[in-house]
Amino acid sequence: MSAERVQRHGQRLGLRPERLDDYRAEHARIWPEIADAIRAAGIRNYSIYHHEGELFGYYEYVGPPTEYHARLAVLARAPRMREWWDLMEAMQIPHPRRRAGEWWTEMEEVFHLD
Repeated sequence: MSAERVQRHGQRLGLRPERLDDYRAEHARIWPEIADAIRAAGIRNYSIYHHEGELFGYYEYVGPPTEYHARLAVLARAPRMREWWDLMEAMQIPHPRRRAGEWWTEMEEVFHLD
């Protein structure tokens, strides 16, 4: 088994301006099973920021690097995850130049300081 390490991820996504209050309210009361599934996938230190209609998400994946994509696939199949995503996606605007298969546009890390 591969050694665990931290992978940092930054992502961006648009947000419909009229839905900002709804987005905040839903995340303030995130469903427990969704939060548990995120943690079980090895995702830690997850934050979402908003600025002028754009969301910036940051999280750390802690686990074997070779398991990252498989764990995200398990997360996608978690109970009620599709229901949560349907609720969130109605408020979001994906970046027009995102890669195939992305909803949140993955950003490249260019600097990190611990």
